Amino acid sequence: MNHSAVKGFVVLAGAGPGDADLITLKLQQRLKDADVIITDRLVNPQIIQTHARKDVLVLLAGKQGYNDASFTQDEINQLIIEYALQGKFVVRLKGGDIAFFSNVLDELQILKQHSVAYEIIPGITAASGASAYAGIPLTARGYAQGVQFVTFNPNTSYTAEQWKSFALTDDTLVCYMASKNLFAVAESLIQHGAAMQKPIAVIEQATTPQQRVYISSLQNCVVDFANKEFISPSLVIIGNVVELHQQFHWFEGNEAGTVFSELENL
Repeated sequence: MNHSAVKGFVVLAGAGPGDADLITLKLQQRLKDADVIITDRLVNPQIIQTHARKDVLVLLAGKQGYNDASFTQDEINQLIIEYALQGKFVVRLKGGDIAFFSNVLDELQILKQHSVAYEIIPGITAASGASAYAGIPLTARGYAQGVQFVTFNPNTSYTAEQWKSFALTDDTLVCYMASKNLFAVAESLIQHGAAMQKPIAVIEQATTPQQRVYISSLQNCVVDFANKEFISPSLVIIGNVVELHQQFHWFEGNEAGTVFSELENL
Protein backbone atom coordinates (compact mmCIF):
# COMPACT_ATOMS: atom_id res chain seq x y z
CA MET A 1 0.00 0.00 0.00
CA ASN A 2 1.61 3.25 -1.12
CA HIS A 3 0.30 6.50 0.25
CA SER A 4 1.77 9.93 0.71
CA ALA A 5 3.98 10.66 3.70
CA VAL A 6 2.37 14.10 3.91
CA LYS A 7 -1.24 13.34 3.14
CA GLY A 8 -3.04 10.30 4.38
CA PHE A 9 -4.88 7.65 2.46
CA VAL A 10 -8.63 7.05 2.39
CA VAL A 11 -10.42 3.75 1.86
CA LEU A 12 -14.08 3.98 0.83
CA ALA A 13 -15.50 0.59 1.70
CA GLY A 14 -18.77 -1.33 1.86
CA ALA A 15 -19.27 -3.37 5.04
CA GLY A 16 -22.10 -5.55 3.74
CA PRO A 17 -25.75 -5.81 4.74
CA GLY A 18 -25.46 -6.78 8.41
CA ASP A 19 -23.95 -10.23 8.87
CA ALA A 20 -20.44 -9.51 10.16
CA ASP A 21 -19.01 -12.40 8.11
CA LEU A 22 -20.14 -10.85 4.82
CA ILE A 23 -17.11 -8.63 4.28
CA THR A 24 -14.18 -8.97 1.91
CA LEU A 25 -10.68 -10.13 2.82
CA LYS A 26 -9.39 -6.81 1.49
CA LEU A 27 -11.57 -4.85 3.90
CA GLN A 28 -10.39 -7.03 6.78
CA GLN A 29 -6.80 -6.03 6.00
CA ARG A 30 -7.61 -2.33 5.56
CA LEU A 31 -9.36 -2.28 8.95
CA LYS A 32 -6.15 -3.61 10.51
CA ASP A 33 -4.25 -0.75 8.86
CA ALA A 34 -6.69 1.99 9.82
CA ASP A 35 -5.82 4.88 12.13
CA VAL A 36 -9.33 6.30 11.85
CA ILE A 37 -12.62 4.58 10.95
CA ILE A 38 -15.59 6.77 10.07
CA THR A 39 -18.57 4.45 10.18
CA ASP A 40 -22.27 4.56 9.35
CA ARG A 41 -24.97 3.50 11.78
CA LEU A 42 -25.86 0.41 9.71
CA VAL A 43 -22.39 -1.13 9.96
CA ASN A 44 -22.31 -4.11 12.33
CA PRO A 45 -20.06 -3.00 15.25
CA GLN A 46 -18.68 -6.54 15.45
CA ILE A 47 -16.82 -5.93 12.17
CA ILE A 48 -14.72 -3.17 13.73
CA GLN A 49 -14.35 -4.97 17.05
CA THR A 50 -13.04 -8.09 15.30
CA HIS A 51 -10.76 -6.64 12.64
CA ALA A 52 -9.55 -3.17 13.69
CA ARG A 53 -6.65 -2.31 15.99
CA LYS A 54 -7.52 -1.64 19.61
CA ASP A 55 -6.10 1.89 19.40
CA VAL A 56 -8.06 2.89 16.30
CA LEU A 57 -10.17 6.04 16.48
CA VAL A 58 -13.78 5.14 15.64
CA LEU A 59 -16.13 7.96 14.68
CA LEU A 60 -19.84 7.28 14.41
CA ALA A 61 -21.06 9.47 11.57
CA GLY A 62 -24.40 8.00 10.66
CA LYS A 63 -26.75 9.50 8.12
CA GLN A 64 -30.39 8.64 8.63
CA GLY A 65 -33.49 9.79 6.84
CA TYR A 66 -36.18 11.46 8.97
CA ASN A 67 -33.56 12.12 11.68
CA ASP A 68 -32.40 15.73 11.94
CA ALA A 69 -29.78 14.76 14.54
CA SER A 70 -27.82 12.62 12.09
CA PHE A 71 -24.67 13.85 10.37
CA THR A 72 -24.91 15.84 7.18
CA GLN A 73 -22.86 14.82 4.17
CA ASP A 74 -20.81 18.00 4.45
CA GLU A 75 -19.90 17.14 8.04
CA ILE A 76 -18.82 13.66 6.99
CA ASN A 77 -16.77 15.06 4.12
CA GLN A 78 -14.97 17.41 6.50
CA LEU A 79 -14.16 14.57 8.92
CA ILE A 80 -12.64 12.50 6.12
CA ILE A 81 -10.51 15.38 4.87
CA GLU A 82 -9.50 16.56 8.35
CA TYR A 83 -7.90 13.24 9.24
CA ALA A 84 -6.53 12.52 5.77
CA LEU A 85 -4.70 15.84 5.79
CA GLN A 86 -3.18 14.88 9.15
CA GLY A 87 -1.53 11.94 7.36
CA LYS A 88 -3.91 9.33 8.79
CA PHE A 89 -5.00 6.09 7.16
CA VAL A 90 -8.77 6.61 7.07
CA VAL A 91 -11.44 3.98 6.40
CA ARG A 92 -14.84 5.38 5.50
CA LEU A 93 -17.14 2.45 6.21
CA LYS A 94 -20.68 2.22 4.87
CA GLY A 95 -23.36 -0.42 5.20
CA GLY A 96 -23.99 -2.55 2.14
CA ASP A 97 -22.01 -1.52 -0.93
CA ILE A 98 -20.15 1.76 -1.10
CA ALA A 99 -21.93 3.00 -4.23
CA PHE A 100 -25.54 1.80 -4.03
CA PHE A 101 -27.72 4.78 -3.06
CA SER A 102 -24.97 6.40 -1.05
CA ASN A 103 -23.26 9.76 -1.28
CA VAL A 104 -19.93 8.35 -2.38
CA LEU A 105 -19.79 10.86 -5.23
CA ASP A 106 -19.60 13.73 -2.73
CA GLU A 107 -16.76 11.99 -0.92
CA LEU A 108 -14.89 11.22 -4.12
CA GLN A 109 -15.17 14.83 -5.23
CA ILE A 110 -13.77 16.27 -2.03
CA LEU A 111 -10.91 13.74 -2.03
CA LYS A 112 -10.00 14.78 -5.57
CA GLN A 113 -10.35 18.44 -4.64
CA HIS A 114 -7.75 18.00 -1.90
CA SER A 115 -5.57 15.59 -3.94
CA VAL A 116 -5.94 12.82 -1.35
CA ALA A 117 -5.21 9.28 -2.58
CA TYR A 118 -7.98 6.74 -2.13
CA GLU A 119 -9.30 3.33 -3.10
CA ILE A 120 -12.81 1.89 -3.33
CA ILE A 121 -13.64 -1.54 -1.88
CA PRO A 122 -17.04 -2.94 -2.89
CA GLY A 123 -19.35 -4.66 -0.46
CA ILE A 124 -22.39 -6.90 -0.64
CA THR A 125 -25.29 -4.53 -1.17
CA ALA A 126 -28.58 -4.85 0.70
CA ALA A 127 -30.29 -6.14 -2.44
CA SER A 128 -27.96 -9.12 -2.72
CA GLY A 129 -27.88 -9.83 1.00
CA ALA A 130 -31.61 -9.53 1.59
CA SER A 131 -32.62 -11.54 -1.47
CA ALA A 132 -30.11 -14.31 -0.74
CA TYR A 133 -31.05 -14.64 2.93
CA ALA A 134 -34.75 -14.59 2.02
CA GLY A 135 -34.37 -17.25 -0.68
CA ILE A 136 -35.54 -14.91 -3.44
CA PRO A 137 -33.35 -15.20 -6.59
CA LEU A 138 -33.73 -11.77 -8.18
CA THR A 139 -33.49 -12.95 -11.80
CA ALA A 140 -34.77 -16.53 -11.53
CA ARG A 141 -35.32 -18.05 -14.98
CA GLY A 142 -38.99 -17.96 -15.92
CA TYR A 143 -39.77 -15.30 -13.31
CA ALA A 144 -37.69 -12.22 -14.24
CA GLN A 145 -35.22 -11.42 -16.98
CA GLY A 146 -33.79 -8.41 -15.22
CA VAL A 147 -33.69 -6.44 -12.01
CA GLN A 148 -34.01 -2.72 -11.35
CA PHE A 149 -32.62 -1.00 -8.27
CA VAL A 150 -34.72 2.02 -7.39
CA THR A 151 -35.31 4.33 -4.47
CA PHE A 152 -38.70 5.57 -3.29
CA ASN A 153 -38.25 8.16 -0.58
CA PRO A 154 -40.26 11.34 0.05
CA ASN A 155 -37.75 13.35 -2.00
CA THR A 156 -37.97 11.05 -5.01
CA SER A 157 -39.76 12.43 -8.05
CA TYR A 158 -40.66 10.21 -10.99
CA THR A 159 -42.60 11.15 -14.11
CA ALA A 160 -45.81 9.40 -15.12
CA GLU A 161 -43.86 7.60 -17.84
CA GLN A 162 -41.33 6.34 -15.32
CA TRP A 163 -44.09 5.09 -13.02
CA LYS A 164 -45.70 3.34 -15.99
CA SER A 165 -42.39 1.69 -16.80
CA PHE A 166 -42.01 0.46 -13.21
CA ALA A 167 -45.61 -0.75 -13.17
CA LEU A 168 -45.52 -2.72 -16.42
CA THR A 169 -42.03 -4.21 -16.27
CA ASP A 170 -41.46 -7.92 -15.76
CA ASP A 171 -38.17 -7.07 -14.08
CA THR A 172 -37.81 -7.48 -10.34
CA LEU A 173 -37.94 -4.13 -8.56
CA VAL A 174 -35.64 -3.81 -5.56
CA CYS A 175 -36.72 -0.71 -3.67
CA TYR A 176 -34.42 1.05 -1.25
CA MET A 177 -35.82 3.48 1.32
CA ALA A 178 -39.38 2.52 0.45
CA SER A 179 -40.74 0.88 3.59
CA LYS A 180 -41.98 4.11 5.20
CA ASN A 181 -44.04 5.08 2.16
CA LEU A 182 -44.82 1.59 0.90
CA PHE A 183 -48.55 2.19 0.53
CA ALA A 184 -48.01 5.21 -1.72
CA VAL A 185 -45.60 3.19 -3.86
CA ALA A 186 -48.08 0.32 -4.19
CA GLU A 187 -50.91 2.70 -5.05
CA SER A 188 -48.84 4.47 -7.71
CA LEU A 189 -47.80 1.19 -9.30
CA ILE A 190 -51.40 -0.03 -9.46
CA GLN A 191 -52.61 3.31 -10.84
CA HIS A 192 -50.06 3.05 -13.65
CA GLY A 193 -51.05 -0.47 -14.64
CA ALA A 194 -49.32 -2.95 -12.34
CA ALA A 195 -51.17 -6.18 -11.56
CA MET A 196 -52.86 -5.81 -8.18
CA GLN A 197 -51.74 -9.27 -7.12
CA LYS A 198 -48.08 -8.71 -7.99
CA PRO A 199 -46.16 -10.13 -5.02
CA ILE A 200 -44.27 -7.89 -2.64
CA ALA A 201 -41.77 -8.71 0.11
CA VAL A 202 -40.49 -6.46 2.86
CA ILE A 203 -37.31 -7.74 4.49
CA GLU A 204 -36.41 -6.25 7.85
CA GLN A 205 -32.82 -6.24 9.13
CA ALA A 206 -31.66 -8.64 6.43
CA THR A 207 -28.87 -11.16 7.16
CA THR A 208 -29.02 -10.50 10.91
CA PRO A 209 -30.54 -12.72 13.63
CA GLN A 210 -33.48 -10.27 13.72
CA GLN A 211 -34.38 -10.75 10.06
CA ARG A 212 -38.10 -10.90 9.34
CA VAL A 213 -39.76 -11.31 5.95
CA TYR A 214 -43.25 -9.98 5.24
CA ILE A 215 -45.04 -11.23 2.13
CA SER A 216 -48.11 -9.65 0.55
CA SER A 217 -49.24 -8.16 -2.77
CA LEU A 218 -49.57 -4.63 -4.10
CA GLN A 219 -53.31 -4.73 -3.43
CA ASN A 220 -53.25 -6.45 -0.05
CA CYS A 221 -50.28 -4.76 1.57
CA VAL A 222 -52.36 -1.77 2.69
CA VAL A 223 -54.43 -4.13 4.87
CA ASP A 224 -51.71 -6.65 5.75
CA PHE A 225 -49.25 -3.99 6.90
CA ALA A 226 -51.78 -1.44 8.16
CA ASN A 227 -50.36 -1.21 11.69
CA LYS A 228 -46.81 -2.23 10.93
CA GLU A 229 -43.79 0.06 11.25
CA PHE A 230 -40.89 -1.70 9.63
CA ILE A 231 -37.60 -1.61 11.50
CA SER A 232 -34.71 0.06 9.70
CA PRO A 233 -33.05 -1.10 7.59
CA SER A 234 -35.82 -2.62 5.49
CA LEU A 235 -35.74 -3.51 1.82
CA VAL A 236 -38.72 -3.98 -0.52
CA ILE A 237 -38.74 -6.49 -3.36
CA ILE A 238 -41.59 -6.42 -5.91
CA GLY A 239 -42.10 -9.04 -8.60
CA ASN A 240 -42.93 -12.65 -9.34
CA VAL A 241 -39.66 -13.88 -7.83
CA VAL A 242 -41.11 -13.14 -4.39
CA GLU A 243 -43.23 -16.30 -4.82
CA LEU A 244 -40.04 -18.35 -4.49
CA HIS A 245 -39.47 -17.30 -0.90
CA GLN A 246 -41.96 -19.77 0.53
CA GLN A 247 -40.18 -22.67 -1.17
CA PHE A 248 -36.56 -21.65 -0.75
CA HIS A 249 -36.24 -19.62 2.44
CA TRP A 250 -33.42 -21.15 4.46
CA PHE A 251 -32.19 -18.58 6.98
CA GLU A 252 -33.55 -18.79 10.51
CA GLY A 253 -32.11 -16.34 13.02
CA ASN A 254 -33.07 -15.84 16.65
CA GLU A 255 -36.21 -13.95 15.68
CA ALA A 256 -36.42 -14.91 12.03
CA GLY A 257 -39.69 -15.77 10.42
CA THR A 258 -42.13 -14.98 7.67
CA VAL A 259 -45.52 -13.30 7.79
CA PHE A 260 -47.60 -14.29 4.78
CA SER A 261 -50.78 -12.72 3.55
CA GLU A 262 -53.46 -14.35 1.43
CA LEU A 263 -50.81 -14.61 -1.27
CA GLU A 264 -49.78 -18.06 -0.08
CA ASN A 265 -53.24 -19.35 -1.00
CA LEU A 266 -53.23 -17.98 -4.55
